[in-house]
Amino acid sequence: MEVHVRSFFVNDDGEVPNNPDLPVIVYNGVFADDPSGLEAAFNRHRWSGSWSGGVYDYHHYHSNTHEVLGVRSGSATVLVGGDAGERLELATGDVIVLPAGTAHMKLTSTPDFEVIGAYPEGNTPNMRERNPTDRAQAINEIQSVPVPDTDPVFGEEGPLLHKWVK
Repeated sequence: MEVHVRSFFVNDDGEVPNNPDLPVIVYNGVFADDPSGLEAAFNRHRWSGSWSGGVYDYHHYHSNTHEVLGVRSGSATVLVGGDAGERLELATGDVIVLPAGTAHMKLTSTPDFEVIGAYPEGNTPNMRERNPTDRAQAINEIQSVPVPDTDPVFGEEGPLLHKWVK
């Protein structure tokens, strides 16, 4: 199994703040051999509060916590960062880590598309959409979310710890 890890920043698009300090991290194929192990790995590395399901088909983000999404089955195209963001082609075994404030939405998917989501230390996420009234508060919340102590995939030795430095 070959794992490709990449990261990229998405800019504030005027409607969705995204995260100015922390990049999105994509682990392509990291669980391709055992997608059933996603939830256990996340929990082992203290990313908990897990759930399974899909990704909403509208722009949304969480201003009070980071989020990890692991593809348990199927595939999808997910837009990260708002309308001008980056399209990700995700398949079974892929994982993405979204810093607080990063918008995401599903564009297309196979019928069997399912993700496992989790949050550092089991934080409970809020739900934000494009709303100018909430923008200032959301930006303040994003800036106060701490960097997690562990990478959801690799624990204390993962790339997140090198890429996410405030």
